[in-house]
Amino acid sequence: MGGCCSIDVRFGRYTVEDMGERGYYEYCEDDDDDDGGGEAGVKFADSGATVRFQGSSFRTSMFTQQGKKGINQDAMTVWERFTGEKDAIFCGVFDGHGPSGHKISRYVRDNLPLKLSSAIKQLHTHNGVATRRDKKDRKQTSNGTDNGHDDHGKNHFFHSLQACIVQSFKEVDEELSMDSAMDGYCSGTTSVNVIKKGEHLLITNLGDSRAVLGTRDNKNQLVPIQLTVDLKPNLPNEAERIKNCRGRVFALDEEPDVYRIWMADEDCPGLAMARAFGDFCLKDYGLISVPEISYRKITSKDEFVVLASDGIWDVLSNNEVVRIVSCAKKRSLAAKLLVHRAVRTWKTKYPGSRIDDCAVVILFLKSHQPFLNKAISDVSCNSINQVEIASSHSCRSYRSDGDCDTILGNLKVDLPEDNRTLKGDDVMMVQELSNEHALKLIQSAMVANQDNKLLEQEEEKEETVHREEQ
Repeated sequence: MGGCCSIDVRFGRYTVEDMGERGYYEYCEDDDDDDGGGEAGVKFADSGATVRFQGSSFRTSMFTQQGKKGINQDAMTVWERFTGEKDAIFCGVFDGHGPSGHKISRYVRDNLPLKLSSAIKQLHTHNGVATRRDKKDRKQTSNGTDNGHDDHGKNHFFHSLQACIVQSFKEVDEELSMDSAMDGYCSGTTSVNVIKKGEHLLITNLGDSRAVLGTRDNKNQLVPIQLTVDLKPNLPNEAERIKNCRGRVFALDEEPDVYRIWMADEDCPGLAMARAFGDFCLKDYGLISVPEISYRKITSKDEFVVLASDGIWDVLSNNEVVRIVSCAKKRSLAAKLLVHRAVRTWKTKYPGSRIDDCAVVILFLKSHQPFLNKAISDVSCNSINQVEIASSHSCRSYRSDGDCDTILGNLKVDLPEDNRTLKGDDVMMVQELSNEHALKLIQSAMVANQDNKLLEQEEEKEETVHREEQ
């Protein structure tokens, strides 16, 4: 993302400086972060919203890192007090592609929240009733799943916002096509966003970025729930629409698992997603900018939501992502921890490939850290061999069989029936786990401890450099 907080960032036809003069944004030199991990770059929207392009807050953690493919084309943003409401927040990740992908991802990052905020406030002015709906758009926006505990047909919050969200996406795409400073003919961006207001969570998705929820199951174990579908061209509904518009969907011989959209009479551009902002060369061949929208009613078991570009999901599973986030010692480090782990996995899983850009926004749904984090952080690398874990299953001993390059090495973990060494929340947590799961938890904890220490050292160095510069 690079210079996302400089005054050269553009909002449609206006620079950030222009937006400030017009009352849309007011600069704040320092980020008064509640969690100690903030960075400069906080702005205030005209509605009173706090806008972030980097850093962290009490509720969110953000981080992006350039890959090995050139300029970082990923962008991200968080709007706290979205539309001026205290309990509303907007989070978004945008993954650009094509020659001008970096410009388009930032364009959408800057303009989509403004458009949505304005539309939602206007909707509230009209008593929250959306009177006009497009049946075709409604069919394309709903993924047919509830993702929660409330029926779409009965939920006023979902339906009142659905139409204005679709219209906002349409207007942003149209304005992008008319902006002479943007070359969106063969360039575009994904968009995965959440809007949280109270117990309501709206998820919008365009492309193949992804949103995953970290929640608790009936055994109080942290598990992932994927909130979005990777909108690839070979999905049945997407492929049908594309073919009906004379577009073609096929994979190249050298990439048999990567299906792409192609123009009717030319083998270009080969876009590996079925929906996107921009990419106007394909808009006549089935590519659309209509988002898939879903709703979830937040419960007491829900911990956090992870939004990330495919640089994360291409190498880490949903389970791995949730586990890594839960291992973060501080919320402010959670996104950075996840990106660092993804980069490391790229190097080992695809050593001959260029690492993709990575962008992560994590929205924490509770005001306190879940006790799983406390239990994990208490498992230090120095004392791990002496950790005794009580289990409701029979007592057994495990020895890791990983290679010599792992941090664990030949770690032996004894699991006796006597649980005198465990106290409080540790006992509560571990008694729900099988011995095998407990070992995996400890393994994750050790790797996370090492990563956390490295990130804390980096933070200290950055703070020292910042103080010296001042």
